Amino acid sequence: MIKTDILIIGAGPTGLFAVFEAGLLKLKCHLIDALPQPGGQCSEIYPKKPIYDIPGFPEVLAGELVTNLMKQIEPFQPGFTLGERADTIEKLDDGSFIVTTEKGTKHHAPIVAIAGGLGSFEPRKPPITNISNFEDKGVEYIIRDPELYRNKNVIISGGGDSALDWSIFLTDVAKSVTLVHRRNEFRGALDSVEKVQELKNLGKIELITPAEVIGLVGNSNLEEVVIKQGAEVFNRECDHFIPLFGLAPKLGPIADWGLEIEKNAIKVDNTLDYQTNIPGIYAIGDVNTYPGKLKLILCGFHEATLMCQSAYQRIFPDKRYVMKYTTVGGVEGFDGSKKEAPKAVIKSID
Repeated sequence: MIKTDILIIGAGPTGLFAVFEAGLLKLKCHLIDALPQPGGQCSEIYPKKPIYDIPGFPEVLAGELVTNLMKQIEPFQPGFTLGERADTIEKLDDGSFIVTTEKGTKHHAPIVAIAGGLGSFEPRKPPITNISNFEDKGVEYIIRDPELYRNKNVIISGGGDSALDWSIFLTDVAKSVTLVHRRNEFRGALDSVEKVQELKNLGKIELITPAEVIGLVGNSNLEEVVIKQGAEVFNRECDHFIPLFGLAPKLGPIADWGLEIEKNAIKVDNTLDYQTNIPGIYAIGDVNTYPGKLKLILCGFHEATLMCQSAYQRIFPDKRYVMKYTTVGGVEGFDGSKKEAPKAVIKSID
């Protein structure tokens, strides 16, 4: 059983920043995320896309923002349960909660903060009739361990950043890499498109466009894919087929927790603390809704801050917290680190 002060469901930017704000209040956090790494959409879907509305950053790449947030919360030593989806919740007699993932990992906390962005993400699957027969038998929708593809024949479908970036990366790992896209144009970062073109010219990537994978062939494991290019249909040897068509957000099991839901978002009672209709459960970031809601990362940061203040009062109802600016009080990590402004030097004059 993992025990913590605040259990955060969702390790995107809002959930990560909540760790920092909780740390200032000496509250420990643990995060659950269905994705295999922190960062949510910023890491999984568009790590190289620039964001322009983060205060103090005229421009910051989504992946760089996640890296900075992870560095910022490092002193507060958060725990992570990654690659597992929050499945069930049980409210105990003392008002605390036990949240269990679909893999059976149990977490106990007096506060649950749902920061799941647009919900848990499920891969968008191509309309291939027998694709489910080959899932985990040669078909993967997310690349978790690149070494799985060492010296294998890999075919990737997609035209976005993920398809481009993984095609580039796997050229140094796989036996062969083929990128199939239904258009001649790609919607990824220009440098990635140019790199793929360069690797194609060097014979390290086979590029098949405009085309699409329409069938899968194999016995117990995937052996070939069927590709349609114009009027031509042909088979290509394949150990792994990776369709990277993005992720579709869904609330998933959280929708069955008794929370008030409105248009696939969790309603919060007010904008004072973003608490849901169940006391002790909060919703922050894109997953929540209230009058005037804006789905912006910077708004999620604000909501996380107020949520942590309310959580502190709920955990310690008899204590009065006096807020101190970090410029005055500094930042004292759970790891013993201390950041503070240099003290003024007072010097007497004779």
